[in-house]
Amino acid sequence: MHRAPTTVSHDSGLPPALADFLIQGWAPRAEHALPPVPACFAARRAQLAAQFPGAALAIPTGHEKVRSNDTTYRFRPGSDFAWLTGCHEPDNVLVLTHGAEGPQWRLYVEPVHRGDTSFFTDRSKGELWVGARMGVDGSRRRYGFDDVRPLGDLQADLDALSDVHLVRGLSDVLDARHTPSPGDTALASALSELRLIKDEDEVEALRRVIASTHRGFEDVIRGLPTMRTERDVEVAFYARARTEGNDVGYGTIAAAGAHATILHWTRNDAPLRQGDLFLLDAGVEGHDLYTADITRTFPLSGQFSPTQRAIYELVYKASREAMAMVRPGIDFMAPNRRAMEVLATGLERLGILDNATVALASEHQFYRRYSLHNISHMLGIDVHDCAKARAETYRFGALRPGMVFTIEPGLYFQPDDMTVPEEVRGIGVRIEDDILVTADGYENLSAAIPSDPDDVEAWMARVQGRTS
Repeated sequence: MHRAPTTVSHDSGLPPALADFLIQGWAPRAEHALPPVPACFAARRAQLAAQFPGAALAIPTGHEKVRSNDTTYRFRPGSDFAWLTGCHEPDNVLVLTHGAEGPQWRLYVEPVHRGDTSFFTDRSKGELWVGARMGVDGSRRRYGFDDVRPLGDLQADLDALSDVHLVRGLSDVLDARHTPSPGDTALASALSELRLIKDEDEVEALRRVIASTHRGFEDVIRGLPTMRTERDVEVAFYARARTEGNDVGYGTIAAAGAHATILHWTRNDAPLRQGDLFLLDAGVEGHDLYTADITRTFPLSGQFSPTQRAIYELVYKASREAMAMVRPGIDFMAPNRRAMEVLATGLERLGILDNATVALASEHQFYRRYSLHNISHMLGIDVHDCAKARAETYRFGALRPGMVFTIEPGLYFQPDDMTVPEEVRGIGVRIEDDILVTADGYENLSAAIPSDPDDVEAWMARVQGRTS
């Protein structure tokens, strides 16, 4: 398995006498006090095993990634591995085999290195460099596996298996040793499709991060009067994400003025100017890795101008009408089609499109010049969750209870777009909510975060201590 360099060019040599001294005199390692993970992880593994009778599966979590030279980014485990195990340590691998007693899961982990020099010399694995790991015994207790083995056993054990289906793209070593096969694709699709339906633990995890994201948005609103740049906004939200969660779920889009017309603006380096709109697309990622994905568009002055309000109200109407369609059994794209009808009709009313019916025709789709994207994607342990699901179960599939997805219509008028009136050029508006499909309709999990234009103005005034 891949390992980062254990020493670097500026390390001193290690005299044998010093090595002997460092190895000795340590008290027994304190046991981890972490409780066993919830039963949902074993239930998920059982669901997956049932889809692959007799097949061997290998699901790696991935490795730390180099940021620069010998420094790495903070590790974030592979989503499929974390969804199946609850384990967040790097390098580990989950393997399914089948025996006389049925499916058998093995977890391969980095062992504890006390007793050899890597304990204090290995910058990527050594406990004195990066902290203690669970090890074989701790992982067995924490993650509920009967069979936990050191990573050093992995390759020989895999070589003894035939037709291993591998989750690819997370371990260069495993990818190189195992020829791609249709089984790999089937495994990736099965995992995504199992994740389409959220269990109760997942829905609760999403509720927590959405509430935290709400607080992060209020941190931003509270600070706006003294903030100078988009980066001030990014930093304020990041503080909330790191205080209450693991990280941000994706790069925060803090887009002022015309930058709001750039869908994935993350440079966040422009000044904030009174009179402009400000688009904030951000989400807290929790300690269990589930992420919110919320967008709100604010008037930096605290009040929308008439032109800004007209655009905002159109996007808001598209959002509400798309949301009202959500119920089990309708196809995933139905809310998108309704949102685009609302936007096209509104753009005709504003004099931006000549004819909404023509613009909506499949051979034209002229409205897409200003809306650019579909309004929904699945949400969960990934911000764009379940991405390997087959089209017939996702994009062209029907909504089912337990699915969580976004509804996020937007309008974007580029500052140099000569097809639109001058007064709307440079205006970008997006409103994004996180929606749970229920047995008889839907629940807007982010409903507590104001989005009606009057409510947004009142929200800003309240948080900033002003009279609305």
